[in-house]
Formats: sequence, C-alpha cells, structure tokens
Amino acid sequence: MKKKFVATLSGALLVLGLAACGGEGAGATTDTASQKPADLTIGVSMPTQTSERWIADGKAVKEKLEAKGYKVDLQYANDDIPTQSQQVDQLITRGADVLVIAAIDGTALSSQLQAAADKKIPVIAYDRLIRGSQNVDFYVSFDNYKVGVAQAKALLRGLGLENADGAKTAKAGPINIELFAGSLDDNNTHYFFQGAMDTLKPYLDDGTLVVKSKQTKLEQVATLRWQQEAAQKRMENLLTSSYNDGSKVGGVLSPYDGISRGIITALQNAGYGKTAGPVPPITGQDAEIASVKLINDGVQSSTIFKDTRLLAEQAVNASEAFLQKKTPEANDTKSYDNGVKVVPAYLLPIQTVFKPDIKKALVDSQYYTAAEVAAGQAK
Repeated sequence: MKKKFVATLSGALLVLGLAACGGEGAGATTDTASQKPADLTIGVSMPTQTSERWIADGKAVKEKLEAKGYKVDLQYANDDIPTQSQQVDQLITRGADVLVIAAIDGTALSSQLQAAADKKIPVIAYDRLIRGSQNVDFYVSFDNYKVGVAQAKALLRGLGLENADGAKTAKAGPINIELFAGSLDDNNTHYFFQGAMDTLKPYLDDGTLVVKSKQTKLEQVATLRWQQEAAQKRMENLLTSSYNDGSKVGGVLSPYDGISRGIITALQNAGYGKTAGPVPPITGQDAEIASVKLINDGVQSSTIFKDTRLLAEQAVNASEAFLQKKTPEANDTKSYDNGVKVVPAYLLPIQTVFKPDIKKALVDSQYYTAAEVAAGQAK
C-alpha cells in the first residue's frame, strides 16, 4: 500500500510538473475539446523569412487562427536546422496544443516529434512532408507530383512544342534545355522533379529536347535550400562549361521563382535578353510578386500558383479538428508515405500562370493588386 501511494503521489507530482512546464497552453494536460479557443495555443514553425512565400504562409496561418480566437506562437528558423529543432522544442515546452510545422529538413525533427507525441500534441506537416517519424498526424499541401507535371508542361508550351491544351505542335527540335531542382532535404523536391521528368521523358528520348550539360540526375541539379544565389552560380557554371561553343540555352526547367530569378540573372549577365538573343522560357513556382512582374514584363515565362490562403485554411481546419478530438478531413490517404507510415493528407489544386493569366488568377482573386504586379512588390 505504501509503495502504491508513493507511486501515485509521484505520478501526481509529475503531472503537475508537466502542467507547470506547459506555459499558457493546455498542452496534453487538459481536454482541449472542452476549452475555449482563447485558452488554446497553436505552435507554428516556418522555415525562413528570406522567401516571400513563407512570410505569406506564416501570416495567413496566424491571421486565420487568431480570427477564430486561438493564440498563435509563430516562429521562423532562418533556414537553419538546429534553430528549427530548438524552436519546436520551445513550442512544446511553452504548451502548444497543436503543432503546424513546415520543416527545413524533413528528417531532422524526430526527437521533437516524439516529445510532442509523449504529450499527445498533434503534429500537422505543412506543405513539406516530415519523414522518418510515426508521430506525424496529418499533412496539408498541394499535389506535388502534379506541380512537377505542370512545370514541365509549361516549359513545353513556352518552347512552342505544345499548345495551351497540351496538344503537340509541329515544331521540331533539337532544343537545348537545362534542369534545376529544389533542395534534396525537402521531400517535395522529389515529387516535383519526378513529375517533371516523367512528362519531359518522351521529348528527351526522341531527341527533341537535349540537356546539353548532361546533368539530368536529381543529385546533379538540386539547389540547396532553394537559394537564388546558388542557382545563379550553377547557371553561370553551365554557361561557361557547356555553352562556350556558341550554342544557346533554349529553355530551363526551374522549380521555384527564387531559383528562376537566379537563373535569369545569370543569363542576362551573359547577354540573353540583349546580344545573345531573348531570355529563353523559364518556369517557376509560388507566384512570388517579383517573378509575377517578370512574367508580366515578358522575361520569365511562367509560374505555378499555389494559393497559400487555401493552404492556411486547411491547416486551420485540421488544427480545429484535432483540438475538438475529431479526425481532420483527408482527400488522399495513400500517396504520402514518410518511410514509417502513410500520412493522411489534404491536397489542394494548383494553377499555371502565364502572362495572360495574371489578371484572372492573381489580381481578380485579390492575391495581388494590379499596382503590386506593375511594381513587382507586395504591400
């Protein structure tokens, strides 16, 4: 009896200790379904503020949660993995009731996710799938394979090999292209690249498209942390090593607008857009305002628009479902295997944007104003 009493007392003290560590949030120590939104905290971990896209995501998630009365603890990790790990630890310690995480490295948060699971804190992977952990409860994103397909189709259209409806034209090759991909530690990179390469394969196989550098493997074309400067440097090296014979770059598959701008800078510095002929078709993603202006000005060819307002809304919906002890609505329960489990997901649609699409897709939807597009800067 004495041992049983001591064990019970120790357990009670442990619970009290965890509650004390929990800060203002309820954490796993109370029934969140019975709590008011004002008593609950959602911890949000975003990768960086160096990308316009992630600033918009963080703002949208925070505003939509706060509009429903929840407290939000929003952290940015400046693309530094140890910083994000520490910040997630702190979110747990401060008593987050749900975690929404856009991981820098999808394999680097296993211990943090285990700590969250130990406190029964649901974890929502935001746009980037967190890999190698059982403790990922939900995933909100876009159909990332389809993003890659759309980028490749946009390149083919920009090159004049396909019409807007995807039908082949009479244009013949060979056309020199180069390939760029995102950061290898981002799970989305693999989906984007696979979708694109599956789509380009027939044109590469029959010689219509030629990768003159012969760099076609993901490991060869990846861009660490999606950095614009790294993309510019690689494009400069490609021009020096593979195009020093007078041949021209005919098009570039780029997975992200920041990378696209780095590629464009390298090409313009080499005379493209002036003495070396026009800037070739270059794809992109995220509809960043600086790139939307470039598309509007006829410099960048296209981008993939992923409406972060809708993504934030799904993160809010999933957070609320978990807080109410319900199962979030998923529209894909098969595709996203993180190496340990298939994570249920809600995937959102995408839209390819060429110059004629800017008004309808971005201005009429109030994502940007016409003035912001003209200036290349969002207010």
